[in-house]
Parts: sequence; C-alpha cells; structure tokens
Amino acid sequence: MTDWLGPEEWAAVALSLKVAFWATLGALGPGIFVAYALARWSFPGKQLVNGLVHLPLILPPVATGYLLLMAFGTQGGFGSFLKELGIVFAFRWTGAALAAAVMAFPLLVRAVRLSIEAVDPKLEQAASTLGASRIWVFLTVTMPLILPGILAGAVLAFAKAMGEFGATITFVSNIPGQTRTLPSAIYSFLQVPGGETAALRLVMVSVFVAMAALLLSEFIGRYLARRVGGE
Repeated sequence: MTDWLGPEEWAAVALSLKVAFWATLGALGPGIFVAYALARWSFPGKQLVNGLVHLPLILPPVATGYLLLMAFGTQGGFGSFLKELGIVFAFRWTGAALAAAVMAFPLLVRAVRLSIEAVDPKLEQAASTLGASRIWVFLTVTMPLILPGILAGAVLAFAKAMGEFGATITFVSNIPGQTRTLPSAIYSFLQVPGGETAALRLVMVSVFVAMAALLLSEFIGRYLARRVGGE
C-alpha cells in the first residue's frame, strides 16, 4: 500500500486508523455503562440522558465540533483546566479522536443497549438470588450474552470514527501530518487541480477498510453467538 499511496495519503490513512482505534477504545467503557443504565435502571432524568447521548446524531457535525472547541479548546472551560495538566485536545490528533468518539458514541450505545434489552432479566435475577453482586452478575451472565452486540457497536463506532469529518475539521482543523484524517485528505485533494486521482485512491481505501471491518465483525459475531448458544 505504501507504493500505491503517496506519503501524504499514507499519513492520512495511518492517522485515521490511529484516531478510529483510540476513539472506539475510549468510547467502549462509557458506552457499555450508559447502555446498561438506560436498559436496566430507572432514574430521574433518564429521558434527558438518552436525549443527550443521541444528540450528536441530530446536531450538524460542525455544531458538535464547535461545542467541543468551546469546551475543550485551550480557552474553554475544561480545556483551560486540562491545559494546566499538560493535556491539549484542540488542533491535535487526540482532539480528532475525541471528536470521533463523541460522534460514534450514540451508535455504540444503541447497539449495546438493544443487546442488553434482549437478555432475559430472569437470568440476571437468578444469579442475584444465589448471592452474586450486581457487578459479578454483569460480568458472568450479561457480558457473555451481549458480546455480539458489543462487537457490532464497536465496529459501527470504528467505521463512524474513520469517516468522521465535520466535527473533526471544526475542532482540530485540517493540518497535514497532524490532524488531516482520511475524510479531510479526500476533501483537500478535491480542492486542488489534479487531485481527483489521489482522492479516488483514498475513497477506495475507505471502502476496503469498512468492508474488512464489517466482514470481520460478522465472522466474530457468529463465532461468539455459537459459543454463547453452546453449539
């Protein structure tokens, strides 16, 4: 691939994979927790939380990026505090990962929540009556049953992170070698004369990565389903 792609194109592909990986990994833990809370718990403001979780799907991505800039920019409320700790998100690849994680979060939560809701609560209750704690019930009963859903959510999150453009370019700009991800590179190549060929190559890479992720997800999902089902 390094011979087929130029240095700038390869840098965009490598950065996108890096950003998508860390965005998915960072969203996974909070996503499972929020999905479980929405599926199993009753608490004041539950619908508000559900609305906030899905807000990035409704808002224009540019608006989400602007809100991230206001919150996590070096002059923002959280950003100025984090800057004192040596943590900077704005105009860094870490900011691209944060933006991608925020945009992918609703897809991850929805997939995991549907899997949790499909688990018979009586199975969890039976384990609780035997003296198991709530955490132990989740780890030993619920988690194995929802693994296919977690995988599906993770793949959706990874694909969304790979293709995220609006929030990312608003929050971290389009800096070659630093924040220029695959979608940003495609956009940049289309803005210059003769850049259509390079843009097409990157589009083909995007299709290949997305299809490979989906096929891998399907294979692992079926394998886990057979293991859980005892086949």
